[in-house]
Amino acid sequence: MVLAACLLAMAGPVRAQPDQAAELAKKLANPVASLVSVPLQYNSDKYGGANDGASVDRLVVLPVVPVSLNQDWNLITRTIVPLIDQQGFQNPALNQSGLGDTTLSLFLSPKAPTAGGWIWGAGPILLLPTASKDALGADKWGVGPTGVMLKQSGPWTVGMLAGHLWSVAGNDSRADLSSTTLQPFVSYTTATHTTFGAYTESAYDWKSKQWQVPLIVQAGQLLKLGPQIVQLSAAAKYWADSPDNGPQGWGLRLQLTFLFPK
Repeated sequence: MVLAACLLAMAGPVRAQPDQAAELAKKLANPVASLVSVPLQYNSDKYGGANDGASVDRLVVLPVVPVSLNQDWNLITRTIVPLIDQQGFQNPALNQSGLGDTTLSLFLSPKAPTAGGWIWGAGPILLLPTASKDALGADKWGVGPTGVMLKQSGPWTVGMLAGHLWSVAGNDSRADLSSTTLQPFVSYTTATHTTFGAYTESAYDWKSKQWQVPLIVQAGQLLKLGPQIVQLSAAAKYWADSPDNGPQGWGLRLQLTFLFPK
């Protein structure tokens, strides 16, 4: 929170080229926009059940890099690299800090919306066992399909991102993976480039037959730190459903996104 306050004190509004600023704010609401961005996302969650009193903090680096394939198609790469700190678990082996597993999503997406105004992308999602400690990852290689569809009308963006991941190789002594993710989202961007959004990052584990459903409400503001355009966001997270010993109650999310428009 102190870091966020310092950034706000240093930042200024994006006054120059208002049309460009409005376009950037709109692109940020689109997961397959042709925009290079590097979000730094901090999450803090409390656990319950047998893990009551435990907490997990994650600093996630999520670079998004579009690649133009030809005049009609883009390839959008979205990478998730988490740095994790787990503390307060009854099992001392779980109290670890380090790098978690990396997820890479590749979306083949047309540059132009459909005749009905829909924007979409689809491709594979890959799980890479990059965790530095056993407790911080699955120790499995994974693969599956992912896709996104959305529509932007005026200040509104409405859509859904979904995917499924199966483990295909790795440590045989670790549990296999089969997980479906469903991420519906809606956002509204004001004339001052403030974006208000609501979404979930729901996941269903087909092996344990359990849901994780965080409900997230977020507000983000487009700003300038010197010459650098950024978006600073804060979100409240509520765990509507989770395993008995999983995250519960309220959580916090803060995000600083660096934008690199062409």
